[in-house]
Amino acid sequence: MSRVHMHVVVEDLETSIRFYTALFGAEPSLVEADYAKWELDEPRINLDISTRGQVPGLDHVGIQLDTDRELNDLRTRLEEAGFNGVAQQDTACCYEHSNKYWVLDPTYTSW
Repeated sequence: MSRVHMHVVVEDLETSIRFYTALFGAEPSLVEADYAKWELDEPRINLDISTRGQVPGLDHVGIQLDTDRELNDLRTRLEEAGFNGVAQQDTACCYEHSNKYWVLDPTYTSW
């Protein structure tokens, strides 16, 4: 089952962890020196926060999928609609390896 993914760049990781823990009523599933992650079933979201960005705020959004087939189907739908992006295979991101397909929406938000 898919879940929404969001990555927010924060200035103060400790304060932001405290905020999102209170917001979700759950501790992060992963914490590193520059990063924290909540992978929740309610609401169904994968939220990452980090201090690695240049500008605080929303960095990118996406859809976390379970299989490469789902990712390929999503890519096909986007490309057939005229939205071409960039595929990445087995890429290291947020302390994990995964396949990704990056595309910009009409307002230039990275998905």
